[in-house]
Amino acid sequence: MGRPETIRGRLVSWLLQDQPVGQQGPHRPAPHPTHPWWKVMCLTGVDYFSTLGYQPAIAAAAVGLLSPLATLVLVLVTLLGALPVYRRVAEESPHGEGSIAMLDRMMGRWKGKFAILVLLGFMATDFIITMTLSAADATAHLVENPYVPHFLAGKEVIITLVLLALLAAVFLRGFGEAISLAVVLVTVYLGLNVVVVADALWNVITAPELVTSWRNALVAEHSNIWVMIGISLIVFPKLALGLSGFETGVAVMPQVEGSSDDDPERPATRIRNTRKLLTTAALIMSCFLILSSFTTTVLIPADEFKAGGQASGRALAFLAHEHLGNGFGTVYDISTITILWFAGASAMAGLLNIVPRYLPRYGMIPSWARATRPLVLVFASIGFVITLLFKANVNAQGGAYATGVLVLMLSASIAVTMSARRRGQRNAAIGFGVISVVFLYTTIANIIERPDGVQIASFFIFAIILTSLISRATRTLELRATGIRFDDEARRILNEAAATGQIRIIANEPDDRDEAEYRDKDAEQRDVSNIPQDASVIFLEVTLTDASQFETELDVHGEERFGHKILRVESPSVANAIAALLLKIRDEWGVMPHIYFAWAEGNPFYFLFRYLISGEGDVPPVTREILRRAEPDRSHRPRVHVG
Repeated sequence: MGRPETIRGRLVSWLLQDQPVGQQGPHRPAPHPTHPWWKVMCLTGVDYFSTLGYQPAIAAAAVGLLSPLATLVLVLVTLLGALPVYRRVAEESPHGEGSIAMLDRMMGRWKGKFAILVLLGFMATDFIITMTLSAADATAHLVENPYVPHFLAGKEVIITLVLLALLAAVFLRGFGEAISLAVVLVTVYLGLNVVVVADALWNVITAPELVTSWRNALVAEHSNIWVMIGISLIVFPKLALGLSGFETGVAVMPQVEGSSDDDPERPATRIRNTRKLLTTAALIMSCFLILSSFTTTVLIPADEFKAGGQASGRALAFLAHEHLGNGFGTVYDISTITILWFAGASAMAGLLNIVPRYLPRYGMIPSWARATRPLVLVFASIGFVITLLFKANVNAQGGAYATGVLVLMLSASIAVTMSARRRGQRNAAIGFGVISVVFLYTTIANIIERPDGVQIASFFIFAIILTSLISRATRTLELRATGIRFDDEARRILNEAAATGQIRIIANEPDDRDEAEYRDKDAEQRDVSNIPQDASVIFLEVTLTDASQFETELDVHGEERFGHKILRVESPSVANAIAALLLKIRDEWGVMPHIYFAWAEGNPFYFLFRYLISGEGDVPPVTREILRRAEPDRSHRPRVHVG
């Protein structure tokens, strides 16, 4: 009879034991295993670099002969726009929260929280679709290889599901295995691309008539260079998939190796190494994008880029087979398939780093989400559903992917613009403002052309907001203090009270602190609660801070005013702070505290709603309920008196 319970217990233990995003106290990030920056670059690079598998073909299909110029625009936006923005994000958010953390700090309260939930919805869209789209694209490369058995044709959905399951299995093993595998995959993939691009360049150099033909056709089609530039700018949003990878590059910052001498709050070495990571990845990708776009446009007939053509979605793979033989082409296909499959690893790593840093802190996710393995299973399950809904179709998911990428880049550029302006850095604010305008245009143009991306993102946003609000409502009666500290005066007051064998505390509003208010409150509670006239009492005053926050550290300050002893504390919630403080006093001073309240006048339903939103409400019954849940043994529960 006990065996199923044992198996269940072992399963729960296994799911919760691996917590690289776990806690030191509620919702505090624990230290991550760290790695050299170039290894972590490979983890983000499986997403960023894997776009070489389809980016040249996308550019050629979008603008034809103008593909090299349009790709140059993409590279300029990357180096002059996205890279400076995310180098700044890495500097101001060194613990992996990304640009969302910057906006959170600058906006605050419920308005800020809802804005963050919307951005998390777009981030979930970006990262989840990265997993499903990349796996689907890997499947497409697999079934199109000439040596693959024909019976796999038509089994794209099943193959994609298997690839997603294998990706989840890697992360169930841990981050270390994911990074080690990423290093191998990226090294092999980039090495093979060097061979393919070098061979393509040699073919172009040894056949200059190809370049002449391309140039003549380009001039005949677009005689004015300004027209070419204008068209390249207009079609730029279609190439925006080549910008993916920056947000995940910042999200995995906790994995980047720093120095033991770093300030934990501002780890200078980790920031410097992350900026190296971002810059190196951007430069490598920019070189490959320009060279691959030029060579594929010159060497591959235009018809092959059309839907159904052999170069559709796989231009470099086409060159590998065409110029280096099917043997090398198959090796290249295998490398492309594996890196596209593992491109979801950087997205999974980003989700595992970011989600536990926000939603638990807001009280908007179950406590089990602090562990890695349950989150991996949740994200993998969502990926399965998306794959089934879209039948592993790459094009059907492209709009949502581009929308998620662009919205995150827009939010990052806005965040660094606001930050620079607040710091009085006028030139930087203007520069980042211009970048924000570029990403705003790109985002709007993409949404107009591909509205399905916003529709998919809206589903994620709605799901996150709904589940977050439900979780927040069901968790409001938890103890939410991550720690409690008493200053010397507070300890003296409590020591004196504990010496008498009784600690009697009167809850008091902190707004009015004149002598008459304390005198009247003291007299009222002694009368209605039968507190002996010679008994010493302590006033407790909780000042509300940002009620949208879920957790906090409580700093208790003691003072004497008008002959009365007073404990003061700030918290997002009055009742939760009082309950946590009473339990702390019980445990540390070994005396059962008594808390005295006055009944509030008004509708209890109104007070309940007010408690959920503002952290106030009808404090006495809520305090008692929090204590009841935190301490099941009534004999050990602090005493609550209401009169």
